[in-house]
Amino acid sequence: MNGPVILDRRSVLAGGGALIVSFSLRGAVAQEAKPQELKPQGPKLPGSLATSPYLDSWIRIDADGRITAFTGKAELGQGFRTAFQQIAAEQLDVPFDAIKVITADTKLTANEGYTSGSHSMQDSGTAILHAAAQVRALLMAEAARRFELPAENLRSENAAVIAPDGRRLGYGELVAADVLHVQAQPTSPLKDPQSFKVMGQPVPRVDIPAKVTGGAAYVQDMRLPGMVHARVVRPPSYGAELMEFDAAAVEKMPGVIRIVRDGNFLAVVAEKEFSAVKAMHALAAAAKWRESAKLPNQNDLPNVLTRLPSQDFAILSRSDPSVTGTRRLEATYTRPYQSHGSIGPSCAVAQFADGAMTVWTHTQGVYPDRQAIAEMLGMPQPSVRLIHVEGSGCYGHNGADDAAADAALIARALPGRPVRVQWMREQEHGWEPYGPAMVTKLSAALDEAGRIADWNFAVWSNTHSMRPGGAGSLLAAQHIAKPFAVPAPKPLPLPEGGGDRNAIPIYNFPNAHVMHHFIPAMPLRISAMRALGAYHNVFSLESFMDELAGLAGADPVEFRLKHLDDQRGRDVVEKAAQEFGWSRDRKAAQNRGQNLGYGFAFARYKNLAAYCAIASEVEVDRETGRARLVRAVAAVDAGQVVNPDGITNQIEGAIVQSTSWTLYESVAFDDTRITSIDWQTYPILRFNSVPDSIKVHIINRPGQPFLGSGETGQGPAAASVANAIAHATGKRLRNLPLSRKRIKDAIDA
Repeated sequence: MNGPVILDRRSVLAGGGALIVSFSLRGAVAQEAKPQELKPQGPKLPGSLATSPYLDSWIRIDADGRITAFTGKAELGQGFRTAFQQIAAEQLDVPFDAIKVITADTKLTANEGYTSGSHSMQDSGTAILHAAAQVRALLMAEAARRFELPAENLRSENAAVIAPDGRRLGYGELVAADVLHVQAQPTSPLKDPQSFKVMGQPVPRVDIPAKVTGGAAYVQDMRLPGMVHARVVRPPSYGAELMEFDAAAVEKMPGVIRIVRDGNFLAVVAEKEFSAVKAMHALAAAAKWRESAKLPNQNDLPNVLTRLPSQDFAILSRSDPSVTGTRRLEATYTRPYQSHGSIGPSCAVAQFADGAMTVWTHTQGVYPDRQAIAEMLGMPQPSVRLIHVEGSGCYGHNGADDAAADAALIARALPGRPVRVQWMREQEHGWEPYGPAMVTKLSAALDEAGRIADWNFAVWSNTHSMRPGGAGSLLAAQHIAKPFAVPAPKPLPLPEGGGDRNAIPIYNFPNAHVMHHFIPAMPLRISAMRALGAYHNVFSLESFMDELAGLAGADPVEFRLKHLDDQRGRDVVEKAAQEFGWSRDRKAAQNRGQNLGYGFAFARYKNLAAYCAIASEVEVDRETGRARLVRAVAAVDAGQVVNPDGITNQIEGAIVQSTSWTLYESVAFDDTRITSIDWQTYPILRFNSVPDSIKVHIINRPGQPFLGSGETGQGPAAASVANAIAHATGKRLRNLPLSRKRIKDAIDA
């Protein structure tokens, strides 16, 4: 025997061991660290450990051996709860089922801001990866101390540390004696990817069973003891003022408990949901509003946008006077306002009891939304708790935060009773923040060799994020008698950006200039929608690349590769083309009376996240103009793969959603009101238009950082479909959506 093992914590973590530690929620999880605690010395910590550096903010092991992983991110259908469970199980050497994952909750989890921008794996997944590895090292070191053996002589397996002679200590036994609050280190003893047993495997998503069996899967399904139901009477239009209403008859309706009014905020509360709905309709009929015509001409929207006051930024300027082009092409592309189109209208539950407010919500940022609701109510933030519960529809700033504010405002008027607020379909469509309308103008010149010599790109759009943080971002706070001002829109900083996200090309052009025309004031309410400006910018950029390939007489795939130096990007492009069966001499074909066309597109999301290339086969009915995506083949590089099925789900979903945006979706309005308030006036892709086949090919990069894949497919999918329509019809459409009427008009022109 070599005697007791004496270890220094920092050197042990670097070498694969660690010091003794136990984990507890007391004094760690559910608390925001003081500023001085958030600045550990030395190199930056990985992922969200940089802002929440204590290991017990991420991993808890109880004395009875139960293991919990915590994340401040909200599960929105990305499947990360399953992936995080895999990560923690792998690095801790425990079975997958031994881990419980708790998602965003202001009382229990770290403050990770918003769940957005495909950051969950990059930030939270990375934090859990390193925290779990460091926890395992700490447990190994404590076992080494107790066994009086070198840590390298021990092995971990099934939530226990085992000595060569068979002695074993369970993780619960190792943490039971002490409760320490320990900061993470910059480097971790990560397991060799070649040894993975859980990471990299297609583990079924843990959130799916309840969703497909009718279980309680969403906030819409919540039913608490003593819960009452509320409905809000929304104004008929932006800026409408409630002049009068007669509540007497409504107050006498069966089951009605309370009518809540605060300025232009009007709601009714009842014992039963249907009673609340009937009372809402009666109250709406009894209310009189003063409206004013403030909205612009929808048919002239591109000109409206480019004429609005803007702040102009040159975000890329690259010049090489020695390279010039002779053949020039110009094009303008447009995107309308688009709705999130959540299948389940927004919902939230709130309860005010003993001076504290608890809200169950599908917000994408529990901490920012807590700040906004606390400000609206005039309550200290510690007295407000937000708990994330999945909602049936999201991916961006839809009505979830507003429903949470509605519920909190109403619950304050009924202390002790849980209040459930469910929006109606017309309210969701008419009042949610939309994905902003956009205009892009492109011009480029080709040299004699058919290469792009000069590239110019300009985009007009808004911030793409008016998420809560201040009360003024909430509808309820805007409508109360003492309203909160809507915060001033600000451009989101690059390299991620907002309206200018992915406006800078990833291709290598000797002369390139990109302008961002930031529009501070939009005529319609807008905020974050999946992929932000990347959807339209990639649609524009990749459509234009196809047009330039045509001008050069080049194959679109070869043309892209000619300008692409990034090897991982080239690998993705080549993989998608190969698996699709792309051929240089492809020709539009006829099938069942349809014209078949083929399209290709590629992007790296934000130029720093996952790579995605998509090849599409689209059929176009020349008699009706109807286009349908028949087949799509995608290749994606998201770094190290945790759950291949999860990535596949994300890309498949991105292709279907983006196809719906691209072919169907556009918010409609007159000079006063939003008019697209149901599925007839705001059509989306239906089941009979779903592709016959979507194949996703993943390029795994073991040991490489996680790259967010949740939004990497939207832009390439849109451009790939648009390019296939152009190939099928011989006509280039540049204004979204590429509707049946627009396609038919182009064919007949």
